[in-house]
Amino acid sequence: MAQHQFQTEVNQLLHLIIHSLYSNREIFLRELVSNASDALDRLKYLTVADDAYKSISFDPRIDISFNKDQKILTVADNGIGMNEQDLVDSLGTIARSGTRAFMEKLGADAKKDSNLIGQFGVGFYSAFMVADKIEVCSRRAGEEAAWKWQADMGAASEGKESYSIESAARENQGTTVTLHLTEEGLEYANRWSIEDIIKRYSNHVAFPIYLTYEEKEWDDKGKEKGSKTKTDRINSGTALWRRPRAEISEDDYREFYKNLGGQFGQDSEDPLFHVHTRAEGTIEYITLFYVPKKAPFDMYHADYKSGVKLYVKRIFITDDDKELLPTWLRFVRGVIDSEDLPLNVSREILQQNKILLNIRNASVKKLLAEFTSLADTAVSGGDEAKEKWETFISQYNRPLKEGLYQDFANREAIGELVRFKSTAVEGRTGFAGYVSRMKSDQKYIYYITGGDEKTLRSSPLLEAYRARDIEVLVMDDEIDDIVIPSLGRYRKPGADGADAGTEKKTDEASFEFRAVNRAGADEELGEKQNKAAEKDAKPVIEKIKKALGDRVKDVRLSRRLHDSPSCIVADENEPTLQMAQMLRAMGQTEMPDIKPILEINGEHPITAKVRDAEDEETIADIAGILLDQALLVEGIKLKDPAGFVKRLNRLLAK
Repeated sequence: MAQHQFQTEVNQLLHLIIHSLYSNREIFLRELVSNASDALDRLKYLTVADDAYKSISFDPRIDISFNKDQKILTVADNGIGMNEQDLVDSLGTIARSGTRAFMEKLGADAKKDSNLIGQFGVGFYSAFMVADKIEVCSRRAGEEAAWKWQADMGAASEGKESYSIESAARENQGTTVTLHLTEEGLEYANRWSIEDIIKRYSNHVAFPIYLTYEEKEWDDKGKEKGSKTKTDRINSGTALWRRPRAEISEDDYREFYKNLGGQFGQDSEDPLFHVHTRAEGTIEYITLFYVPKKAPFDMYHADYKSGVKLYVKRIFITDDDKELLPTWLRFVRGVIDSEDLPLNVSREILQQNKILLNIRNASVKKLLAEFTSLADTAVSGGDEAKEKWETFISQYNRPLKEGLYQDFANREAIGELVRFKSTAVEGRTGFAGYVSRMKSDQKYIYYITGGDEKTLRSSPLLEAYRARDIEVLVMDDEIDDIVIPSLGRYRKPGADGADAGTEKKTDEASFEFRAVNRAGADEELGEKQNKAAEKDAKPVIEKIKKALGDRVKDVRLSRRLHDSPSCIVADENEPTLQMAQMLRAMGQTEMPDIKPILEINGEHPITAKVRDAEDEETIADIAGILLDQALLVEGIKLKDPAGFVKRLNRLLAK
């Protein structure tokens, strides 16, 4: 027996693996199965490519067994196997490199380099999370001798930091890893735990995985009469996403979607559509994404579950990493399978991995291209295409708006997808549709925001636009008040380039957004204020301003009102009252009160009453009613509803 000294402090090494690299213990089985799968892959290749191995009888498989009484769990394969030197090199890799040096490599910026992770040594040593003693019996293909590697971490804790290698007996090529489980590791020495782990992490490993267990037998009276040994295959062995698209039927795609499972559960409905991509070149990966017909129930929960599973060469890594796709695409379900990623063991490392970042960026662009195609087909296609698009936009319009706000790199593409209600058309319309209907001399895209469509459509603020047949986008989603101001302008696709022969950029196809509930919006309506009307209204404005005091920021004569006596608008440099309400609801309770600007209709009969009134109480009541009703029409909750009722009653009594 050859005794080998570890060149590092084993306890430090185990502490690093258990506490720094792995987030849960059960993935030890994933790592061991992955190692076995790699060994089978290597031998499978050699039996085809190398004459020295072509005569080897090879029926690839992985076998798992356990004995709870003896506290043993075994993972065996008939792959390439290892000889004595291989055992030293493979199982001593981390130890011989020095724990301190390895930890230094993982420290600082180098810790983000996931190429250091997923090597055989690290994956193998994860088994010490559940075992205090491990034996590896292996025989390399084409060789007669077999060898046994053994390390006892119980002995290491006593200062005997070493492992041994001795000759052994094995009938054929391959490797058997025997774990002597700790008390904590015993929870995995049962059929149900093993099956669950394999189906979650290694179900799509290309080779069959078999589990051998004892099944109890019962007599007709329900008493145990003995047991028999059974061996069942516990993985499917097929990864649908890796098959050529031409070989996959629509039924296959639908069935796979319904069985995706994972933390986000199953969907009994067919998906709305899917996107299957295979990328080859510098980075190789496969993605299969689905868009559900109905939005996930937790789409607006802060703790929503990610809908995308990450695989590396069919080996499941995680389904709980929200960095696989941006937040605004959290409704997407599916898989990402990379050929280039190592078997990462840390979510933090995954989030910093450049390969994964490239896959993420490419996946976003592919999904956006599919969404755009869906929108284009809805215009040129039949009823089915239109219905599919309407279903998509009704379920996911809001997340798309979030993307418009969050994803600057893809803002133009997302801007072509988002939809809004309008004063000019039925249903929803996009920015491009609005621009196509604009008047020849119109410079701005007008919109109104608030919390209720019916309230917005009846707003006095729209009267002047309606009279001039100018379309206004009706934005009744609370997020619109944040998203649209952040855009600034809408630029037609392709309008970003410079004019031919010049360095000057053209703005002919660029349109600024204008909120009709902002103070300066009426100046762009092309109607100049009548000087006589201004002079006539000045005493009325002064009376109302004095009566309202600090309830308003200002009182002005309106150029946008036709039928209504009053309306409120926000200062151009301040949030609207609706936005202020939303921000307070989000927890910004210390936000100062926003005072509205009151605009009055100088030609309205109520205004004439104020002009003629001398009684200060009557003027105060009318002024208060003009403000309160303007607030109510915009859906703003009154701070003093009792005061409003009293003023109204006094005026009715008069």
